[in-house]
Amino acid sequence: MSRVADPNVTVESTHLSGVVVLRSRTIEDHRGFFQEVFRADRFRELGLPDRFLQENQSRSRRGVLRGLHFQWDRPMGKLMRVLSGRVFLVAVDLRRGSPTLGSWFGRPVAAEDRLEVWAGPGFARGFCVLSDDAEIEYKCTELYNPAAEGTVRWDDPAIGIAWPTIQPILSDKDATAGSLESWLARPESQVFTYP
Repeated sequence: MSRVADPNVTVESTHLSGVVVLRSRTIEDHRGFFQEVFRADRFRELGLPDRFLQENQSRSRRGVLRGLHFQWDRPMGKLMRVLSGRVFLVAVDLRRGSPTLGSWFGRPVAAEDRLEVWAGPGFARGFCVLSDDAEIEYKCTELYNPAAEGTVRWDDPAIGIAWPTIQPILSDKDATAGSLESWLARPESQVFTYP
């Protein structure tokens, strides 16, 4: 089910009409490897964003779960990749009118996989660390706006994510997040529509 834009980047799979797993060509030899992880013209050819305004990096230890996060004022898409370790990456569809509203995509990704996962605006994102520690980098299509950041509860039964842990290490914000139903009852949820 892979599709090639050119020999340097492959769409490995697509999910929930807005989540894309990318694999870029890696050149390896006795010295190590080289990988072109972003190039605007190639992303544009694939119908993906070719402009990112912010880049973040986080480091977490085993069992840490971050998410499910999103931003409604200046909706933000994220291109995520694992720099070290292994994590379970998740995206949840929050788009009103979407046939997959409330559905989730999740996949274990290790640094050595050298994959990137794109989840567009209208998706809540999160991850859980599977290795002793892990570092994640994500490029964002908008600048962070703390006044418009939302969270949905990581273990909301209406979503039913099959997380690889039942007792994650959470921030206070994530531990007290509301349900998908409570988010959809808010007027701000109207900004995420499908298609």
